[in-house]
Amino acid sequence: MKKLSFLWMSLLVFLAFPACSDDNEAEYNPNGDVVIATPEVTAKTGTSLTVTSSVSGNAETVARRGFCYSANASEPTIQDNVVDADENFTATISGLMGNTTYYIRAYVYSNSRYSYSETLEATTESQSLDEQLQNYVAPAYPDNYTSIADWANRGQWNLSNVHDPTVVLAEDGYYYMYQTDASYGNAHTAGGHFHGRRSKNLVDWEYLGGTMKDLPEWVIPKLNEIRAGMGLQPTTASKADFGYWAPCVRKVRNGLYRMYYSIVCPGTLSGDGTWSERAFIGMMENTNPANNDGWEDKGYVITNASDRGLNFNVPANAWESCYYKWNAIDPSYIIDNDGRHYMAYGSWHSGIALVELDPETGKVKAELPNPWGTNEDIAAYGSLIATRLMTSRWQASEGPELIYRDGYYYLFLAYDALAVPYNTRVVRSTNIAGPYVGMDGTDVTTNGGDALPVVTHPYKFNDGNGWVGISHCCVFDDGEGNWYFASQGRFPENVAGINASNAIMMGQVRCMRWTEDGWPVVMPERYGAVPQVEIAENELVGNWEHIDLSYQYGQQKNSTRLTLAADHTVSEGPWKGATWTYDSSNRTLTFDNGVTVYVQRETDWEASPRTHTIVYAGYGANCKTYWGKKGK
Repeated sequence: MKKLSFLWMSLLVFLAFPACSDDNEAEYNPNGDVVIATPEVTAKTGTSLTVTSSVSGNAETVARRGFCYSANASEPTIQDNVVDADENFTATISGLMGNTTYYIRAYVYSNSRYSYSETLEATTESQSLDEQLQNYVAPAYPDNYTSIADWANRGQWNLSNVHDPTVVLAEDGYYYMYQTDASYGNAHTAGGHFHGRRSKNLVDWEYLGGTMKDLPEWVIPKLNEIRAGMGLQPTTASKADFGYWAPCVRKVRNGLYRMYYSIVCPGTLSGDGTWSERAFIGMMENTNPANNDGWEDKGYVITNASDRGLNFNVPANAWESCYYKWNAIDPSYIIDNDGRHYMAYGSWHSGIALVELDPETGKVKAELPNPWGTNEDIAAYGSLIATRLMTSRWQASEGPELIYRDGYYYLFLAYDALAVPYNTRVVRSTNIAGPYVGMDGTDVTTNGGDALPVVTHPYKFNDGNGWVGISHCCVFDDGEGNWYFASQGRFPENVAGINASNAIMMGQVRCMRWTEDGWPVVMPERYGAVPQVEIAENELVGNWEHIDLSYQYGQQKNSTRLTLAADHTVSEGPWKGATWTYDSSNRTLTFDNGVTVYVQRETDWEASPRTHTIVYAGYGANCKTYWGKKGK
């Protein structure tokens, strides 16, 4: 399976680098030879908290004192945010968000170790939206995270080292994110599999660690059971050779969460290497994701199925005639509008399959026969819901994400190779089993074809390096009508001064809006909790960095200048001569060339220092996608 081989090679280029000495690694020592008082708030505003503490015991040994704080971690350490204290053990923590609760601990460095106080919970004052915008402080974490990429600095990762994220909003108000095992320098290998993070605000993420400590006990026996049925010898692979890819987490109900995950088995089906080994999808459950060690493995769900019987001697380079019909990776779990449970899964090969699940067990509802035979024999393994090419099993689509909203099931798909060309498409259907149809009317279930519109694509605004490899998304809402799109983004190849720059994988969360006729549009700039103050028409006048996001394989789409004049004309750029109107109530900007875009305040990540700006995203009558950012 070339797709699997490509991903393995992709992971191999995450070049190892020397581990940095971690002078800041904190040892939690609440019972040391100094005693630190719990901090108290002496003053607060909408953007700051002034706190004080004291130290007793062997205070003369204290070499450094200060406060560490976080909007997420209930017991922050110096791996989180830190401010030094003055001689009175007082400090002002600034750059905070209004009406937000922060966890604060005092710390001292004494006798070559750190000690901490008990935690203070303190909430900043409320502010009006205008005040919040005026005082807005953009996220400060670096995009080039190579200096903190290694395992010793995992407390500082935030959204560094994220690939194929899945996000769920839990009962405790946290968003929990899990991911494929991948990282710059393979730093993740020290900490188990399917690593987790959590956040209250989708900006500051607390790293939690691996949810799976080792290869599940069922995997190798199940693999050997299938191999024996195919007349093959047992696998000789070691546990270290298996891959851990693309989980999907959903809340089933209060007190029950399910994580479907992919295990990619190494090796080939026969000694002459005619075809790569299969993959498995398994499932774990947890009653409370705050307990990162609480994920209980429930075992095997499904595997690759072949409609070619035991004739697996397909030439190793005959990708279009792949032995497998379905590839058991990239699960997407959904409880439909009628309360039935389904899983979409698959990549490349014949396309994306849909299979119904038993709500109680989370396993496939139908009895699964041997994963080989005729099309009729393997029908229980699912039915086709999307394919790029009906006649080929080498079609570069994967990563399904299936959601429901307002009468439609939306199927998001990742297209093309993941290193640079990765881009996202979306189709929809009124029936979960399809047919799924694109904005241009293409039926990707019945006939196959390229899905439109393009939702994300490699791009670059004027400043910075831009992003590539932006796909394999998850889509979620906050329960209050706000929708989000999360994926990884990669640095382009050969960025000066960075070893293996394309192996930098930053988790990226973007706001998602819905058009009047129900299609999702993803904002070009990442979410940074910019206050959504009403956008006045006069703020739209001026220069924009405009990107035509039309599909172009492997190319970063660059921005061009587009100028909106006060007389409601486009005075410069690709739409020069067009006229525009603005609907402030719906935050839509409409041009007389058939394009409507949705405007929103977002973080200007390319600015130095970062600040807030206005962006747009939308579609034209020709199904083209357009992104823009207010320029200089």
